[in-house]
Amino acid sequence: MPSDSRIPRKNLHDELAGLIRNMIIERELIPGKRIREQALCTRFGVSRTPLREALKVLSVEGLVQLLPNRGAIVVRITPDQADDVIGLLGLLEAFASDRICGHINDAGIAAIRALHEHMVEHLERDEKQPCIALDRAIRRAMIEAAENETLAEIHQMLEARLGSVLSVARNLFPNWDDTIEDNQRMLAALEARDSRALAAIASQRASHLAKVVREAFYSLETKGAKPASVPSVRR
Repeated sequence: MPSDSRIPRKNLHDELAGLIRNMIIERELIPGKRIREQALCTRFGVSRTPLREALKVLSVEGLVQLLPNRGAIVVRITPDQADDVIGLLGLLEAFASDRICGHINDAGIAAIRALHEHMVEHLERDEKQPCIALDRAIRRAMIEAAENETLAEIHQMLEARLGSVLSVARNLFPNWDDTIEDNQRMLAALEARDSRALAAIASQRASHLAKVVREAFYSLETKGAKPASVPSVRR
């Protein structure tokens, strides 16, 4: 592994937890699969002690399950758990709308618009996979604009919990029309500094996302066949 893959020793287990969290989001670590501790130690140039401390942090977040004397596995989220996490994300983003509109400046809005336009360019070229990361970047930029560290930490934890499921969902159902429309409405609300509209859009985004994820779970259960009718999303 290149030497620059090694990470500084200050707050080592927190740094490791962040790196492993991203690996879960990007599906480099697969839900239900055992985490190969020695491979991660080699990759990041660390010993097992800080790695296991990092896994404990991720266990508290609900991302990994620690098995007595058998290491750890990535938690496999269920459809009902996905509904709950998406609902919480929607509430959190709606709650943040006042702070976002109160703190974001024109440069911040321009940066979010650039991410959205980049997503549209990928969709026009039928390149769906990069849109997953861009959609996540837009949501992260929105939360960061609220300038509330605790809010950002909770949002990151929920996003990580849901990340692996979203990758599957977006790949199975790559219709991004709702996402693009939601983003356009969101940008208009930001330009107007309309926190009520922004909160309503956050709730609508969560509803659209929950439908996509529920469809994805249903499709996986039926071995990839898209259902004629989709089960309702639990609320």
